[in-house]
Amino acid sequence: MMTAPAQAEEASFEATLARHDRIEPRDWMPERYRATLVRQIAQHAHSEIIGMQPEGAWITRAPSLRRKAILLAKVQDEAGHGLYLYSACETLGVSRQELTEKLIEGKQKYSSIFNYPTLSYADVGTIGWLVDGAAICNQVPLCRTSYGPYGRAMIRVCKEESFHQRQGFELLATMMRGTDAQRAMVQESVDRFWWPALMMFGPPDADSSHTAQSMAWGIKRDTNDELRQKFVDMTVPQARALGVTLPDPDLVWNDEKGGHDFTQPDWAEFRDVVSGSGPCNAQRVAHRRRAHEDGAWVREAASAFARRQQQEPQQQEAVS
Repeated sequence: MMTAPAQAEEASFEATLARHDRIEPRDWMPERYRATLVRQIAQHAHSEIIGMQPEGAWITRAPSLRRKAILLAKVQDEAGHGLYLYSACETLGVSRQELTEKLIEGKQKYSSIFNYPTLSYADVGTIGWLVDGAAICNQVPLCRTSYGPYGRAMIRVCKEESFHQRQGFELLATMMRGTDAQRAMVQESVDRFWWPALMMFGPPDADSSHTAQSMAWGIKRDTNDELRQKFVDMTVPQARALGVTLPDPDLVWNDEKGGHDFTQPDWAEFRDVVSGSGPCNAQRVAHRRRAHEDGAWVREAASAFARRQQQEPQQQEAVS
């Protein structure tokens, strides 16, 4: 049975959500709310960091200095997004070190999309157009999420992701104006990434164990299926403008529902990827583990410098 102070804290929490106000780090929150935020924000942060790998592999092979600079800037942006989100997660009482260790131990997840390989340079554009496009659909509503630090972090993230999406579209549009081989490369890339992009929103609402509660708490503003529908409806006219064909013969406009009917992705494949059996799961985590271990000396040096900075005023005060 809850005590009177606990009941008052819970009532205040519920009232804040009912007013569509923000929960802040110093506010009381149910442990389940905190744990849900840690899971979601950590997964988001991990996705940004792991997501640097598939595109980063093409930095040295970019076809021009301009394309290299664009890709370098984008990968750098993704690193920044990860740092914003880890910082937001730290306001919930978990350290970045703890989150990283859980990632490399397989105790926390990242977006399923980053377990697919980038086989051609066209994939750089397709990731920008489809993957970042899906991310925008998912993340823009998070600017209004009920947890303050998360929502504020998302404002800058979404602005930069929107720019990435336009960059990807521009790259594909340039290739589609090129040779037959370039156009074929773009179409092949879109064929591979379309279905994994649909999986990015998570399982169907009926199979999602988190959506209902996250919606009730205002952490999420739209369901997985609603976001997936929005993404499809947004992408179809863009594909038409590019001149590419989305690989779904059943993709058709439905006047009655005011949106497109489309084929669901292979959810068995999604479950395999999420459970660690995707094409690049082991490679992605091994790369992140190696980078974490190789950076140990930097963290140790920074900690030693911070301790020294704290000790120096005390030593000067003792001398005086």
